[in-house]
Amino acid sequence: MIDKNGFRKNVGIVLANETGDVLLARRTGMDAWQFPQGGIDLGELAEEAMYRELREEIGLRDYEVELVARTRGWLKYRLPKKFVRQGQVPLCIGQKQIWFLLRLLVNEKQIVLDACANPEFDQWEWVPYWAPIKKVVAFKEEVYRKALEELSLFVS
Repeated sequence: MIDKNGFRKNVGIVLANETGDVLLARRTGMDAWQFPQGGIDLGELAEEAMYRELREEIGLRDYEVELVARTRGWLKYRLPKKFVRQGQVPLCIGQKQIWFLLRLLVNEKQIVLDACANPEFDQWEWVPYWAPIKKVVAFKEEVYRKALEELSLFVS
């Protein structure tokens, strides 16, 4: 769903383990690392989209994680001009996201990247909580910083 300002509604997932490290995944066939994320479908609540994306992208079900916190509002980023598909209607200029902090409740072996037909990721790793800010593509750095800052209040 793209809003009237051109931002696609989306969810971001910060999955933490028992030591407070977070899961970062590499996009299939690329040297690009990010948190799991995905669009919110028409009529879908943000939390429903988050659990759907969790299952599709890293193979986890709702009962295998604990929902710890979510951002209070939308966090936005703009796409660089070269990534904006000019012929697309409605035109998408970026994403606005609700971010969720989850704690893994099961063994990490439950994490699988091929739970859907077209896996988005081909590798994952645990990284220190603040590391993703410097590992993600530059245009997402600020939204990652804002999400991690807000969610850091709930990390033990």
